[in-house]
Amino acid sequence: MDELSAVANTDPVEFRLRHLKDQRALEVIEQAARGFGWASDQKPPTDHGYGFAFARYKNLAAYCAIASDVEVNRDTGRVRLVRAVAAVDAGQLINPDGLINQIEGAIVQSMSWTLYESVTFDDSRITSLDWQTYPILRFNAVPESIEVHIINRPGRPFLGSGEAAQGPAAASIANAVANAIGKRVRDLPLTRKRIKDAIQA
Repeated sequence: MDELSAVANTDPVEFRLRHLKDQRALEVIEQAARGFGWASDQKPPTDHGYGFAFARYKNLAAYCAIASDVEVNRDTGRVRLVRAVAAVDAGQLINPDGLINQIEGAIVQSMSWTLYESVTFDDSRITSLDWQTYPILRFNAVPESIEVHIINRPGRPFLGSGEAAQGPAAASIANAVANAIGKRVRDLPLTRKRIKDAIQA
């Protein structure tokens, strides 16, 4: 099976549901998949890809799963996160707006890391010296939609959620890019050049 077929025929949601034993992890994955409308036989629109990822922050804090829809311009290599749907379990809920804001911000920040950010340099020095020369997400590239579902656990311990979404967001975006172009790009950030090179390889 070639890499394109392997990506197309793998359902990461079903895989995780079959292999995880932690009920709270399973519920977070199911909620993110349900919110996204994930289906094992779904086909994204042309030049789009769907990705999914899950992690438990530091293996002992909040649970977070994220599904992503990205659009890839095959001519320029530009990747755009169109939509992200997250589910999070941070224990007993105290401030829902705060938690939603935290997850939304984490997705945007992780998108910037994943698609743009890196220190640039030449043979003698660093060349990314300010906000004009450092590659970072701009307002015209923010997602059209970020949706956060919270699973409240009254009476259960509070779980830290400070950076719970960064890891799953990056993995979900990278998985969506692989789904869109049929090849796995393993170096970050997923720049236009790297995407074009992968498409043309």
